[in-house]
Amino acid sequence: MVAALVAQLCAVATAFAVDFPSLSGRVVDRADIIGAATRTAIEQKLADLENKSGIQLVVATVTSLQGQEIEPYANELYRKWQLGEKTKNNGVLLLVAPSEHRVRIEIGYGLEGILTDALSKVIIANAITPRFRAGDFSEGISRGVDDIITVLTTDSSEWQQRPSLRLDYRQPTDPTNWILLVALVVFAGLFIVSPGFRWLVLNVVLNVLATSTSSGRGGFSGGGFSGGGGFSGGGGSSGGGGASGSW
Repeated sequence: MVAALVAQLCAVATAFAVDFPSLSGRVVDRADIIGAATRTAIEQKLADLENKSGIQLVVATVTSLQGQEIEPYANELYRKWQLGEKTKNNGVLLLVAPSEHRVRIEIGYGLEGILTDALSKVIIANAITPRFRAGDFSEGISRGVDDIITVLTTDSSEWQQRPSLRLDYRQPTDPTNWILLVALVVFAGLFIVSPGFRWLVLNVVLNVLATSTSSGRGGFSGGGFSGGGGFSGGGGSSGGGGASGSW
C-alpha cells in the first residue's frame, strides 16, 4: 500500500515532463526489439485473449524511461492508456526498457488476485530476463506473454504443475526492496522536519485524489484513447500492482 502510494506520488509529480508513446496497437515496440514474425504471433495471442476473456494485455517497449524508475513510469503509462474494462479493471501491461535493462508487469486492480505480484516476479525471473540476458528479446517477451496468459486463463492446479511458474522455491532478495525502505525513511524524515516538503506532498496528494475522483465520475471511457489502428483502452486503471526485474 505504501509502495503504491509512493509510486503514484512520483507519477503525478513527473507525468507532465514525460513523453509517453501512443497506444497504436496491442504491441507498441518503440525500442524495435521484437522480430516481425514474433510480433505478429504475439498480437494474435493478445487479440484472442481479449476476445475470449475481455482481458486486455498490451506489450510495450520504450527507448528510454526518461530518467524515471520503471514502476511509476509503467503505472502512469497504464493509466494514460486506460487498459482493461472500466468496470472490471482487467488490464495488464508488459513494459520493457532495454536501455535501462528493466522490465515490469503492471496489473489492473481487477486481476491482482489472479496474476499476483509473486507470480509476476516468477514470470519475469524464469521466462523473461534469462532470455534478455542472452540477447533474445523476442523470445523473452513471447515466453513472458505465454506465461501471463497461462496464469490468467487456466486453473491454478494446472499451471502450478509447470516448473517455470512454481512458487515453491526461494526467490533471490531484490535490492530494490532495500532501496525502497531507505527512500521511505528519508521521505518520512523530510515530511517531519521540512514544512516546504510537507506542502509539496500535500499538493501532490490532492492532485492524486482529484484525478481519482474524476475517474470515478466517468472520466475514463471505453475507446476514449485510440491509436492509428483503431485500438484503444477500455477505461481501466491500476494501483501499482505487479513486479519489476532487471538483467
